[in-house]
Amino acid sequence: MKQKLICKVCGMTLGDNIRQVEQLGVDWIGFIFYPRSPRFLDALPDYLPQRAERVGVFVDQPKEEVLMYADRFGLQAVQLHGHESPGYCRSLCGRGLRIIKAFPVATADDLLATTAYEGCCDYYLFDTKSTQPGGSGQSFDWSVLQAYHGRTPFLLSGGIRPEQAAVVRALRHPLLAGIDLNSRFESSPGVKDIQLLRQFLDAFNEE
Repeated sequence: MKQKLICKVCGMTLGDNIRQVEQLGVDWIGFIFYPRSPRFLDALPDYLPQRAERVGVFVDQPKEEVLMYADRFGLQAVQLHGHESPGYCRSLCGRGLRIIKAFPVATADDLLATTAYEGCCDYYLFDTKSTQPGGSGQSFDWSVLQAYHGRTPFLLSGGIRPEQAAVVRALRHPLLAGIDLNSRFESSPGVKDIQLLRQFLDAFNEE
């Protein structure tokens, strides 16, 4: 039996929208604390997830800033989208936070960068290589994931679209742990289309 994949919805900003997404049964909800992102969250929304885990997204930010947001928003995990070193990741591990390190991917060679991070991250996240950190809304060639032979489980990101539920369900890799949904499910930046998400999740979770 195939293990159930983690479903993360990222880039949330509005309390009511967060509540509705959580009610769909997603596992993790992500908040972006990178000031240059159009989904930057700089103030506490009027609702934060109570069941889904809270994940904060950062890009090359000082460790003290990451820990401040983690405390203020009650984060259980941090997702690092910049050039954070293995030592940086390791230093956050001791703070009771899950560490998700993002890697931009275009070809199989890009996966070699993960080797230095073995043992200091809980998950990797493979996203489409882009000039902008934090995602482009575009997909990469998922077949290159077969070249990943590391030990750390990973989440798939990068432009997953509402109509791709069956394609994503069919993916097979022993370390594929979950998927990350964001811009392709939005009515505007930071606001998720609940109907699109519901349709995707219904198809994705079919027995």
